[in-house]
Amino acid sequence: MVTEVQWSELQRDPKAVAKLADQGDVRVRRRDGAPLLLIREDRAQETSEGSVTAARALRNVLVHLPADIAAQALLDEFPWVDVLPPDAQARFVKDFARAFQASAELGQWSVLAQTIVEWRSTAAIFADPVLAEQLSDPLDDDFGPVTEPPSVRPLRKIRRGSTVSETASPRG
Repeated sequence: MVTEVQWSELQRDPKAVAKLADQGDVRVRRRDGAPLLLIREDRAQETSEGSVTAARALRNVLVHLPADIAAQALLDEFPWVDVLPPDAQARFVKDFARAFQASAELGQWSVLAQTIVEWRSTAAIFADPVLAEQLSDPLDDDFGPVTEPPSVRPLRKIRRGSTVSETASPRG
């Protein structure tokens, strides 16, 4: 259960809001920004550990299933998997399981979200046979030199202690 309070209430009586947080999560509404979520650290840690455990279990289940059955299992949630060729379905299952586990372990679900966006886009291409054929044909022409994008920074070596590592040099 999530209890809601206003930012001013948190400022005026932080101890009362802390007591609410002991009972469950607290959404703090602000006028000039997105709401904040106040959660006890032990509950956040439990959530994180539960996510990692679930991700590992799902990965293990998907790895031990035949690729077509694993893809079929994900079809209810991702109906566009059906338009992927069988080899792409197998790669999606593998990528999904790895991204799910990585997201859970990092606490950054954007990794999984990006994987889903990329595979949904791939399915959209396969759904259009003409586009899929055009993008699958080999390129015969030399399209000339590729210029360096402006956001790319060249690597330079820096010395840290007794080791040498590479890092992007700042542009000024």
